[in-house]
Amino acid sequence: MALDGGFEKIAGLSICLAAGFLLSILSCALYGNWWPLLVVFTYALAPLPNAIFGRYVTSDPLADVSSSVADFGRFMTAVLVVSGFGLPVVLSHAGIITSMAMYMSIIGGVLVYGTIIVYSTLFREQQDF
Repeated sequence: MALDGGFEKIAGLSICLAAGFLLSILSCALYGNWWPLLVVFTYALAPLPNAIFGRYVTSDPLADVSSSVADFGRFMTAVLVVSGFGLPVVLSHAGIITSMAMYMSIIGGVLVYGTIIVYSTLFREQQDF
């Protein structure tokens, strides 16, 4: 598998991932409240349903079959991603965290989720038929 500029891609992705986690950790440490750290667990859990249930997806483009197991995996991934963005908003609305901590946590989440999506699209293996 030959990648043109693979090192630069991985270096850029690692910088974005580190910046996302840094913002998430700083949203906790700067304001003395560690509740936004719960969002980091959704970062780790969000790709798992697609990884577990992704093998049930058919690769035949002519097949008009939808796998309910794969759809359930996509649904669980969507639940985790939405809760990763919604949890800081709910915590801020309840007065548990400050609004600045909420913004930092959401921006960190965008960076982490974006890095996961870009990584999966850049380094997806092409299947030969």
